[in-house]
Amino acid sequence: MQILIIRFGDDWKKCLELPPKDTRMRTADVTSTKGNEFEDYCLKRELLMGIFEMGWEKPSPVQEESIPIALSGRDILARAKNGTGKSGAYLIPLLERIDLKKDHIQAIVMVPTRELALQVSQISIQLSKHLGGVKVMATTGGTNLRDDIMRLDETVHVVIATPGRILDLIKKGVAKMDKAQLIVMDEADKLLSQDFVVLIEDIISFMPKDRQILLYSATFPISVQKFMNKHLKKPYEINLMEELTLKGITQYYAYVTERQKVHCLNTLFSRLQINQSIIFCNSTQRVELLAKKITQLGYSCFYIHAKMMQEYRNRVFHDFRNGLCRNLVCTDLFTRGIDIQAVNVVINFDFPKNAETYLHRIGRSGRFGHLGLAINLITSEDRYNLKNIEDQLVTDIKPIPSSIDKSLYVAEFHSASSFY
Repeated sequence: MQILIIRFGDDWKKCLELPPKDTRMRTADVTSTKGNEFEDYCLKRELLMGIFEMGWEKPSPVQEESIPIALSGRDILARAKNGTGKSGAYLIPLLERIDLKKDHIQAIVMVPTRELALQVSQISIQLSKHLGGVKVMATTGGTNLRDDIMRLDETVHVVIATPGRILDLIKKGVAKMDKAQLIVMDEADKLLSQDFVVLIEDIISFMPKDRQILLYSATFPISVQKFMNKHLKKPYEINLMEELTLKGITQYYAYVTERQKVHCLNTLFSRLQINQSIIFCNSTQRVELLAKKITQLGYSCFYIHAKMMQEYRNRVFHDFRNGLCRNLVCTDLFTRGIDIQAVNVVINFDFPKNAETYLHRIGRSGRFGHLGLAINLITSEDRYNLKNIEDQLVTDIKPIPSSIDKSLYVAEFHSASSFY
């Protein structure tokens, strides 16, 4: 047990019981900070209590850059690697600026998937639990619309949402955005893709003209640039990714035929020291078939994809995150911002078609600067994609060796959770 004395002056000292200190090796993009403390940002004492109870001892680089600028009210365009603390970078200033005397929606966080909405809302609730009345609501498609309408009939300060559902609530006159001064877009490249950009534009049209916009993502394609030019006012630009690849993640490929893939996977399971793994397939049908095969081989395995009932998806996500199962098979549904720190191995059972998908997939390991391992099962059809992705990301995906050094992906830190 650790006891932390928060330095607020002699008149107020609070003892907090913190989670065990995480002593795992971290990469420079998380550890290379300016040396700031959370206390330096003049945050509310109650918010600082929530921050420290989360186990966040000092701000990461993206938090150091974002928090003071966001508190000033300026627009932000931030590019940082997955797993470096982007959620904290926008949630801390967002929660600091909530005025509990006002009973309307003051901020909205847009995310592309239901699972990410649930994760962000959970972090928000934990951070704000000492603030005395901040009301946070998550709303996503696939859940009961009537429940959301009833909830919005009461006070809600912060909404975490997927675009389609919140726009539906706005157009029904239930979610009133005319006084919401802040909109955050997490995984902005996905939100501003063709799938969502029309919805996002529509949502912003219901907000005040002087609202603040914060954009966060690991990649910024042309669609983001167009949106920024149209809607952001002299944004403060943060770029903590000079190169597009992910530090701290060792990448290998195994050249196999389609028939050899399951046997190769079985060999990896027997030889690797896996805390938790995420295994990606390119279709929902292959996800279910592979999960069944893995279970038949005697390994614990969950699966998740977009065609499953939302209630079941929520349960799988919750149980996997809490360490009740070691392996998760999924589609690209799970590539966006999902933060499960016990995951140290990602396997591309089916190799992705483009560099952006590859980047987000392997970013599920090595969260918050820890080390991770990415293994790609490559068939003859994938060899051109492999070369293109290496070129675009300026990275080297090496042939898998007969033995993989455990120090590349196994940490000294062990979670208390059981994986079986």
